[in-house]
Amino acid sequence: MRELKILGILVIFTGVLYWGVEPFAHHQMHPHVDAPDYQFKDIKGLDGQTGDATNGATLVQANCIACHSIKSANFPPLMDNATSAASYGVVPPDLGSSGLIYDEKYLAAFIQDPATATNTKHKFVDGAVHPMPSYSWMPPQDIADMVAYLKSIAPKKLSNKEVFADACQRCHSMKYGDFYGGSMKAFSDVSKYMGSSAPDLSQLIRSRNKEYLHEFINNPQKHLKGTAMPRVGLTKAAEEQVIAYMENVGDSKKPQRDSLAWPFLAYLLVFAIFAWAWKIKIWKEVH
Repeated sequence: MRELKILGILVIFTGVLYWGVEPFAHHQMHPHVDAPDYQFKDIKGLDGQTGDATNGATLVQANCIACHSIKSANFPPLMDNATSAASYGVVPPDLGSSGLIYDEKYLAAFIQDPATATNTKHKFVDGAVHPMPSYSWMPPQDIADMVAYLKSIAPKKLSNKEVFADACQRCHSMKYGDFYGGSMKAFSDVSKYMGSSAPDLSQLIRSRNKEYLHEFINNPQKHLKGTAMPRVGLTKAAEEQVIAYMENVGDSKKPQRDSLAWPFLAYLLVFAIFAWAWKIKIWKEVH
């Protein structure tokens, strides 16, 4: 009976600490934020226009390929990557997959005003401007046409690694993503462009859960106000592929580890029963 009383006291104190202190600390360090918004309700994108891909092709050629490549359409950039990186601080992405992995409303808003769409206006003050020029002067129909063209040339499907490369590797490395070729090194050093170096993402899945990563990727400002990390505008499907790749690289044994949970608990339970029976036997002999 004495042991049960001691156990009860321990359970009560542990419960008070866990349910009283831990949630408070958790909410102080990780406050609740709104769920990811894949409709991008806070930005102005397409206003109901139906895009014309044919006219969009002409507009993209005239306005985009000076910096961007579109390999799937055989459009190399007029400016090479080294020159682009030196001029803008970042290598402009290839646009071939943009119509698949980025939300079309976000794409339209990005063309209109990149700093606003990416939630990075706070990084461009005192005369500093986003390296991607704003096309707010362009008629909304022309922007809709450009988006329609980008969607028309986008592949139907990409692997998780390809989505990560197109969406994240411009700034972030994944050093454990390719042990032999080193192909997952960041395309650009963005320390001068954004004011800080982008972290390697190989092990981030171990320190942040999936819910946090979805919230952060969808809108980094929710968790880290003032961060240089831009909102990239991924669709929900593309964002899930990015996180799946991060999990595959940084925590590839998670399914096997999870599968051991219940057998391990059963193992502990069996030995707890034996320990309890042994304790009763010993104390019975003592008394």
